[in-house]
Amino acid sequence: MTAFQRALEHIVQMVRVNNGRIRARLLAFRGAQVKAKVCIGPWCRIDRPWAVRIAERSLFEDSVFLKIVADDAVLEFGSYVFVGHGSEFDVQGKVSVGNNSLIAPGCFITDHRHGISPELRIDQQPGVVEPVTIGNDVWLGANVTVLAGVTIGDGAVVGANAVVTHDLPPMAIAAGVPARVLRYRTDRPVSIQHQLDSGVLLQHVQL
Repeated sequence: MTAFQRALEHIVQMVRVNNGRIRARLLAFRGAQVKAKVCIGPWCRIDRPWAVRIAERSLFEDSVFLKIVADDAVLEFGSYVFVGHGSEFDVQGKVSVGNNSLIAPGCFITDHRHGISPELRIDQQPGVVEPVTIGNDVWLGANVTVLAGVTIGDGAVVGANAVVTHDLPPMAIAAGVPARVLRYRTDRPVSIQHQLDSGVLLQHVQL
């Protein structure tokens, strides 16, 4: 890479950042709560922006879809959150993502589901809404699905293509369909007290 190419690339990156921050200001103008230095990539779609809260320095790559389907829903992102290309949040009640968490490309997070009663057609089923909480310092690998009612504890890591159907405790490393705890980042089980303090109990995890 020549000095000219390096300088040109730096200019391109700065233009992208500035454009992303302009998009964030426009999102705030539409009613979202957006803190300083948030960056929104191109082709992102945000429905019902008044339901969205984004803390400082969070970054959303291109084509992220924040699909808010109820006027009173809440979608919260902490500070320094990264959301990768093509991820979707489908929110009817409440979804929150903690500080310093990474959501890799292609993830799908939802807080609601259809019933499956045999007496009704699928399109007539009542919906079930349960909040989703993704803690601080969490990493969701590419194409992870998180279903309604799930709490993912602080520091947890979820492998690519996993489907999280039950709570995961803090510092857990989980993978699979459904996601199962393989080990912990600490290489030892997290204390019961830590799990209680974080609102995640180990017995909720399918081992």
